[in-house]
Amino acid sequence: MKLLEMLFGKPIPEIAPHELNEKLKDKKNFTLIDVRQPEEFKAGHIPGAKLIPLGELNRRLDEIPKNKEIAFICATGNRSSTAARMLARQGYTVFNVRGGMYLWSRALFKRK
Repeated sequence: MKLLEMLFGKPIPEIAPHELNEKLKDKKNFTLIDVRQPEEFKAGHIPGAKLIPLGELNRRLDEIPKNKEIAFICATGNRSSTAARMLARQGYTVFNVRGGMYLWSRALFKRK
């Protein structure tokens, strides 16, 4: 495992949609960042999510608080995993939302 961590860094923790819903209640210590494109965000997003497209992330780091847990979400979890990895290397406490908006919306509709 140490060799893999040396090559790729530590694995990024993932949270499931139901865990995300719990964390969203703690606005003081938690932030959700949506790394999709603006058109995707406009088509539907989680209330309270901040839009920072993946391509803009490096130049908008000043908008991301270092003193909070940060979860990243995208459509399926791929872009958000990249974003979480980038910020984890810079000392942020990060999570990737497993399955992205796809899984989150499925979980949401299952509850209704």
